[in-house]
Amino acid sequence: MSRDVEMVLIGKVVATHGIKGQLRVSPYSGDPASILSLPSVVLKGPGGEDRFEVAAAVVHGKKLLLTLKSFDNINQVIHLVGRELLAERSQLPELPKDEYYWRDLLGMKVVTDQGEALGEVVEVIATGSNDVFVVKAGAKELLIPAIADVVRDMDMVQRVITVTLLEGLRDL
Repeated sequence: MSRDVEMVLIGKVVATHGIKGQLRVSPYSGDPASILSLPSVVLKGPGGEDRFEVAAAVVHGKKLLLTLKSFDNINQVIHLVGRELLAERSQLPELPKDEYYWRDLLGMKVVTDQGEALGEVVEVIATGSNDVFVVKAGAKELLIPAIADVVRDMDMVQRVITVTLLEGLRDL
């Protein structure tokens, strides 16, 4: 795979589904439908990365069922469980204003509205109601909910997120 193609982590294969070679994918996006139109995906595992053409993809509850071309049996895909799912950035849909791919948030500096540096985003966690930014400065880690009452500004050019910390947030 060419290294000059920007890849975006979009989910993880969490299980097989049925006996006909479908994979159950947990998407790292609030909208699993964004993956439905992808012509191909890359599965990253301990042995490296492999590109596969997509035969079909359908939303199934909060998961996505993915069928890869050339696979029609559970025994052919069982080894793919646990792999991360990536897609070329150019294949993904444009996002609405004020929505971002998680990859774009990693490494962003986080400061309070008073100018105090809190660290940088090292991970984004999906919860049932909202995402949570894991912000790290040295050994100290802070969990910041990605909600309007907390996240005041996201400057993607300067790569700075400005937040208002809610009372007790530092104590978690």
